[in-house]
Amino acid sequence: MIRRFLAYTVILCLCTSTLSFAGGSGAYPNGAEDFMSGAVPPPGTYFLAYSNYYSANQFKDNHGNNYNVGPLANVDINVWANVLRVLHVTDIKILGGNYAFHAFVPFVNMDFKFGEPYGSLGKSRFGLGDIIVDPFILAWHSKNFHWVTGLDIFLPTGRYAKDDEPVNLGNNVYTFEPLFAVSYLNGPWDVSFKFMYDISTDNNDYVISPYEAGAMGNPNVAGQTGTLSPGQEFHFDYALGFSPVPEWTLGVNGYVYQQTTDDQISGTRVSDMKGSVLAAGPAIKYNYKNMSFIFKNMWETSVENRPAGTSTWLKFVYAF
Repeated sequence: MIRRFLAYTVILCLCTSTLSFAGGSGAYPNGAEDFMSGAVPPPGTYFLAYSNYYSANQFKDNHGNNYNVGPLANVDINVWANVLRVLHVTDIKILGGNYAFHAFVPFVNMDFKFGEPYGSLGKSRFGLGDIIVDPFILAWHSKNFHWVTGLDIFLPTGRYAKDDEPVNLGNNVYTFEPLFAVSYLNGPWDVSFKFMYDISTDNNDYVISPYEAGAMGNPNVAGQTGTLSPGQEFHFDYALGFSPVPEWTLGVNGYVYQQTTDDQISGTRVSDMKGSVLAAGPAIKYNYKNMSFIFKNMWETSVENRPAGTSTWLKFVYAF
């Protein structure tokens, strides 16, 4: 879905019918979780800080090829995000699992540049993003397996203006994300997955692009305001780690993302615009007393209807 990535550039330039600009941008920052993602810590309060830098100078079409016309043929995207998270795990048992809750507060800086003759389309923006809350998390533990389930809710707190694409800091929708994470911990080995499925409400303040108008069979609605019903999205983070000594974990991590249903605009389906991506790269974790530090880098491949770039993370965990 267009939501965050370069929607209005389509309105400002006419492209061939083979180009598409939708592709799920997604509410969740793919790749945020890694080692022990299914192993919720013991009862207590935890502070986590995530720093992410995402950069891309390619934008893929529906066939996974780079655009060679229009502003997306020469694009430079840089996004910095700092996310503060507080997690509280209680000793209350529900269905045998520990009850917990958490909240994320993101601050985002987005910078979009385009080559000539589209340089005037570039914009930058900094501010609060969409806050995430989950009031009901359950976590279970066994000898080697640990798993957790919850429902993250993305609130439309980030700045959004239909005339300010592509640098809106929020998606202007509520997103409900059921999640299930599992970790298999056996001696020095850690195999972890976090699975998520996103369902979003409608964005009633959405500008229809010329390509979308053509895909809807009504070119005359290009540039008009419509109601975007974002397509649903399935995605997961994964990690495989090995600890040669207790303080250090080395491994690989990444994410897989696939938009599962088409966007709809004012009740009309927009076809051939689903986003998808696969990413992988190295990760390293260091534990020191009641703190953990994780550094990881991921390169995106098999991309359709999205930017193709690199995502770098630094995560800090503190147990009170």
